[in-house]
Amino acid sequence: MAELKYKRVLLKLSGEALAGELKTGINPDTVAAICTEIGGLLDLGVQLALVIGGGNIFRGLSGSAKGMERSSADYMGMLATVLNALAVQDMLEKQGYPTRVLSAITMQEVCEPFIRRRALRHLEKGRVVICAAGTGNPYFTTDTTAALRGMELQCDAVIKATKVDGIYDKDPAVHDDAVKYDSLTYDETLNRRIGVMDAAAFALMRDNNVPIIVCRMFGGYIRRVLLGEAVGTIVHK
Repeated sequence: MAELKYKRVLLKLSGEALAGELKTGINPDTVAAICTEIGGLLDLGVQLALVIGGGNIFRGLSGSAKGMERSSADYMGMLATVLNALAVQDMLEKQGYPTRVLSAITMQEVCEPFIRRRALRHLEKGRVVICAAGTGNPYFTTDTTAALRGMELQCDAVIKATKVDGIYDKDPAVHDDAVKYDSLTYDETLNRRIGVMDAAAFALMRDNNVPIIVCRMFGGYIRRVLLGEAVGTIVHK
């Protein structure tokens, strides 16, 4: 088995990633492709936790901007992440990978409550742990959830999988002269207001000195990160 640089990681996916070309909702073909990519990581022997956003179904900030009370909108966003988690769990298990959904909001009929020691035990047994419902509190994003769960589960790194192959000084889809960063410090990222993750998430990662790696979702990039190749952008101390 290949030697892993990162043996336990938290993978952060956006909810929009599950929608694929549909833009909203859940596209089963896209979910299957994502789970195939994840399966390749699991075959390396990595212990994997997932945090998935809910923006393909409902985004709390957008709801709040349109006049909803912020807490209510955020709770709706948390429930959206549970729907996404269950979709990914179903597909991973169809592909033969044991998975557990652990929710910060108790809903015992469909998933387990998030209990840190239970989550660690699942990881040790080789199960994928999908952390759903954010932190269970309004006003926190799934980026902050990813940072928090990464700390709690003693992950070696938090990997944010995106459509692009790292962090750029400006949007590469709009600007042909966008420059990619190979590495950044936490403080540089905060000072330059690079909005890959929110400031609370970055601050939490900085205070606990856990690297954030931003790379492309498809094409084997995450696998290469796990094996220690310098792909994507790493944010570290």
